[in-house]
Amino acid sequence: MSSQIPMRGAIDLGALAQSKKAQSVASQALANAPAGVVVDVSEQDFQQKVIDISKTVPVIVDLWAEWCGPCKQLSPLLEKLAAEYKGRFVLAKIDVDANPRLSQMFQVQSIPAVFAVIGESAGPLFQGAIPEAELRQVIEEVLRIAAEQGVKGTINADAPIEEEQVEEEKIDPRLEAAFLAIEKGDFDTASNSYKEMLNQNPGDQVAIAGLAQVGLLERASKLNPNEVLKKASDRKDFASQMDLADLELMKGNPQAGFAVLISAIKIASGEDRDNLRARLLELFVVVGDSDPEVIKARRDLASALF
Repeated sequence: MSSQIPMRGAIDLGALAQSKKAQSVASQALANAPAGVVVDVSEQDFQQKVIDISKTVPVIVDLWAEWCGPCKQLSPLLEKLAAEYKGRFVLAKIDVDANPRLSQMFQVQSIPAVFAVIGESAGPLFQGAIPEAELRQVIEEVLRIAAEQGVKGTINADAPIEEEQVEEEKIDPRLEAAFLAIEKGDFDTASNSYKEMLNQNPGDQVAIAGLAQVGLLERASKLNPNEVLKKASDRKDFASQMDLADLELMKGNPQAGFAVLISAIKIASGEDRDNLRARLLELFVVVGDSDPEVIKARRDLASALF
């Protein structure tokens, strides 16, 4: 029986491919855009690059972090549109990990978080990744409000633009085949695609994560959540503990899934303990090594083992 639970919380490999394509498009657009339409901002130059600039041109602030998956989908779209609007607004990118005081100033609860700064005044726009069509509407509204307030300038509108050819990064066709197979629920085909990639390049991190994700999806598709919850009430039923951890990840609760397995590891021994640890490491790969929950869970695992 299918769990009928949407896949959230794990690494979104389809989005990863789309992010690569979007970044390529953004790079091409920026190559032909006025200088200064996209700027990296720190606590030291925030006044100059955001506040001061906002007096003459609206500034859209993108608060992001390297470990944030949705940020990697949204940022290229913002960059593409910043280039397309040719200086009618400035995109200011702030790494929240490197600039915690700016993150606190904007009262950021989750990322990506996007704000507009017009005439030295800031206001929130949205959180999370949104489609390009919706993003265009947001930008048009920012420009409309800015114009009403007399902020109608452009950045380097008359500066000469050097043409630069940027070669589009191609997505491995086996990767696209895997994405299509996953959408159809054809996990065998998806697994084979990733295995082919790994045969060619054993260190391919996208393929490694993809194979782990397919394993999770296939296992979860066969689970009945109610039955799993009932069986997992016996903490020494280690197979059910692994099933419960899978379901928690499918619900977008990696912290809860990791905790289930770490608790089981503490009371297991021998082959059971090895199997639980292997499953936990596999789920780490699905979520991503740089995710804060994975980093914390690795520390908890070390304490449980030693």
